[in-house]
Amino acid sequence: MRIFFFPLPVTLALDVAAWLLIQLGVSKLMVSLDGQKFNPTAWLFRERNWERGGRTYEALLIKSWKDHLPDAGPWFKGGFQKSSLSSRSPDFLKRFILETCRGELSHWIGMCASPLFFLWNRPWVGGLMVAYGILGNLPCILVQRYNRLRLTRLIAPICPTLF
Repeated sequence: MRIFFFPLPVTLALDVAAWLLIQLGVSKLMVSLDGQKFNPTAWLFRERNWERGGRTYEALLIKSWKDHLPDAGPWFKGGFQKSSLSSRSPDFLKRFILETCRGELSHWIGMCASPLFFLWNRPWVGGLMVAYGILGNLPCILVQRYNRLRLTRLIAPICPTLF
């Protein structure tokens, strides 16, 4: 429901600024949280039946396009670069798995914030902002889940009771 009415240039500037603030603000907040608080077995992060052990992600050809998505982890002090697997040590794999939880939560929050755009946009523009929120965040969520599933299987023989 539109509550605020601004001239079109102000509305456009507000839309751009709001998306930047949401995505970067949430990312900064997530980086500031202790990574140990992200539990891969928690409800939001656990493997689902629809993932079919990773076959869903293979059908979506994630491996072919995931490297084209931006990785904001290194943009922040204390951030974690998830673009490559630089070690296979159990400690590194555990950290990487926890970071996929952090990244996934960041994108869920960003996506869930998209209805805020209805406050100052016409309904059809608010709908476009929600669509943008989904299209901009869902691929990142899927990649985080795909990576976590693969890494969990990789670390399981080494540390079966890690989480």
